[in-house]
Amino acid sequence: MLRPGNVGAAVGAVGALRRLIDRIRSAFPMARIRVRLDGGLATPAVFDFLDKEPKLECVVAMASNAVLDRHAEEAMEVEWMCSGLTERTEHVYGETHYAAKTWKHERRVIIKAEVVQHAGKDPKDNASFVVANMTQSPQWLYEKVYCQRGDVENRIKELKALAINRVSCTGFSANQLRVLMTAAAYVLIEEVRLSAALTSMARAQARTIRERLLKLGARVVCSVRRLIIHLPKAFPWKTEFQKVALALGAAAG
Repeated sequence: MLRPGNVGAAVGAVGALRRLIDRIRSAFPMARIRVRLDGGLATPAVFDFLDKEPKLECVVAMASNAVLDRHAEEAMEVEWMCSGLTERTEHVYGETHYAAKTWKHERRVIIKAEVVQHAGKDPKDNASFVVANMTQSPQWLYEKVYCQRGDVENRIKELKALAINRVSCTGFSANQLRVLMTAAAYVLIEEVRLSAALTSMARAQARTIRERLLKLGARVVCSVRRLIIHLPKAFPWKTEFQKVALALGAAAG
């Protein structure tokens, strides 16, 4: 979704959601569709659209305001007691029903009350709110459904680290090719990460894998039957490199 200048994140969101949902339903008519959205998309138009879509599950972040803060007061009091006892960051979950002035009806709002504890700093309130049309418990909806969008954002950050947004060519086709090549490179790096499951690189991001396992000096010897890579003795990630190489089909020399 392209947005010129300082246009808000929600501009065009309904149209984009409609196209995506229609295509998913066309390809997978029996699939359950679950929509997770950031607070920047919590607009009346988006909520009205989601309400009208049949058999659609959604969790949408909601910015704090004075009314929601009052609804969260009881949960925050319990959270202060819990965090005070453990001297650690704790979480207490609750829920309420709330209707903004621009909404046509009330919606279920999940409350996460949190007191953030950091060494050397004063404890800090951190209440979060998520609008949901699902029936599961507040904690399950927040941790198992809404928080999963954070991992998706990590994948987007990895693609940006590989310069997927570097589309400086003058032609659309050329820029599309650059995007596709970056996507293909990410798939290859993901295969490397899967092969590194039992190493210190098991949870490494794309940038880390590229810098530690791919950007290194080596001597390559080619023969009729094989390709030999001589790694430097001082290479700090030699063990990880060897395990990944063997997992991908290389033979030890």
